[in-house]
Amino acid sequence: MIVEAAGLGKSFGAKRAVDDVSFVLQPGRVTGFLGPNGSGKSTTMRLMLGLDRGDGRTLFEERPLLDHEVPGRVVGAHLDAKSFHPNRSARNHLRMLAAGTGVGDRRVDEVIEQVGLDAVAGKRPRGFSLGMGQRLGLASAILAEPDVLLLDEPANGLDPQSIQWMREFLRAYAGTGRVVFVSSHLMSEMQLMADDLVVIGKGKLIAHEPLGAFVARSTRNDVLVRVPDPGLLIDRLAAQGLSAVREGADAVAVAGASTDTVGEIAFHAGLPVRELLARTASLEQAFLELTSDHQEYATREAQ
Repeated sequence: MIVEAAGLGKSFGAKRAVDDVSFVLQPGRVTGFLGPNGSGKSTTMRLMLGLDRGDGRTLFEERPLLDHEVPGRVVGAHLDAKSFHPNRSARNHLRMLAAGTGVGDRRVDEVIEQVGLDAVAGKRPRGFSLGMGQRLGLASAILAEPDVLLLDEPANGLDPQSIQWMREFLRAYAGTGRVVFVSSHLMSEMQLMADDLVVIGKGKLIAHEPLGAFVARSTRNDVLVRVPDPGLLIDRLAAQGLSAVREGADAVAVAGASTDTVGEIAFHAGLPVRELLARTASLEQAFLELTSDHQEYATREAQ
């Protein structure tokens, strides 16, 4: 199932929270949804589900969500780790959802076991930790085995082992040919999980591309080379139109070149190479660099 969001927009008074955002989610892939705080991620997800009124539309296999016979079998969503009836047990919460999608009690028991809530299934969610609430939210989202998962910060409140489990589960879910769209502020985790990225800032689309392509746009991708005479190498690199800066006593950082190119230039300059390393930016570094002009709430550097 392909998901197409087109021209999504939403205003709160004079503030444009989401402004003409469009993207396509492909089956079989995990798409990460990133943006600074206040960028409009949660509002975008609510617009996709029809929970907020706004501009644009989202099509699920070329049809609006509510045009499908059983929307709950098309999309499973989890937007809030505390969105449960405080006096209904976890199992009864899932049974209530199951009744609306034609799912039986056996499936309810399956997802309870799948997300690791066996020991607390009979308890009320009002006493749950944030992490337990996230597990119940995921159970709610996958209950009807939908073609699309929309998850807003599902790893928030989870311990490292649970985060790893969540990552492996979502990748496996996408691996069955389904769509997984997940927001997170955990950049290191998103780098391990996502195939593609949708990045927004101040309500506007910044990027919609494979994760590798997004990271490759960072200026922090360079080549580090250590030689006895860095000044000579910098001159030879400049003669070839390459930008380089000195790092420490014997190191040079070269932008826009491969290790093969830098090594060859050093060789022809008669410089023995002590180290030659391609340095790739992390997703966090690329994100901070490429969204620096799209921060809703900027902070000053520490003095």
